[in-house]
Amino acid sequence: MGTPGCFARDLHAGRRALVTGAARGIGLGIAQRLLREGADVALADRDPAALKEALEQLPSGGGRAFTVACDVAREEDVHKMVEQVTAAFGGIDILVNNAGISPKHGGRKATVMEMAVQEWRGVLDVNLTGALLCARACLPGMIERRWGRIVHIASQAGRTRSEISGAHYGASKAGLASLARTLACEVGELGITANSVAPGRIDTPMAQTVSAEVNERYRAGIPVRRFGTPDDVAAAVSYLASDHAGFVTGVTLDVNGGAFMI
Repeated sequence: MGTPGCFARDLHAGRRALVTGAARGIGLGIAQRLLREGADVALADRDPAALKEALEQLPSGGGRAFTVACDVAREEDVHKMVEQVTAAFGGIDILVNNAGISPKHGGRKATVMEMAVQEWRGVLDVNLTGALLCARACLPGMIERRWGRIVHIASQAGRTRSEISGAHYGASKAGLASLARTLACEVGELGITANSVAPGRIDTPMAQTVSAEVNERYRAGIPVRRFGTPDDVAAAVSYLASDHAGFVTGVTLDVNGGAFMI
């Protein structure tokens, strides 16, 4: 499942997916994989210029791609986004809540005592409330079709302590796992699953917001001795979004190279 370039090309044929925070990093990797595996994929991000660049990195063949600018922290933006994607594809079967921010200050996190309340609220608004808004907007169509997959991109920072991410980031990611469990209970009988993927350190632009020394120290503590790739995470998302995972709901799947084990 995690072998780069190894794709089940028809795994998601006929499905329509929405991936938030999809202009770069993990979100772009997820969009690329779902497209290769046959899904029509809408890439959403609040940075239109980055979305334009992302289009140039999408694979040929596979499903159709569509981009839409959206700030998931704004409810009106989310409703407009879902309307646009539904108009383009006819519906949304798979929602991947990946949009997230992790502010740093001079390459380090703010401590709880240093952190401005405005910064705390901003992170929760994007990372957690944004996921709630997207799920609420997509669920009516999934309920009508009696099939749906909701996958939150949580984090190892929401599973255990973190020397790199601030309290707001960890709290928001822990909240995503709880939100998935609640959704799993509320809509499971309607053919809809809700799960989380919790990546460890992944080689993305976000990982470069701290010093090389910090990253190298972190890498040395990972049993597989490397950072993950966006496709390592995308492979896990692909499984949870598939028909094969119909009996898997409310779980958090760790993708961290063994850096955190329970």
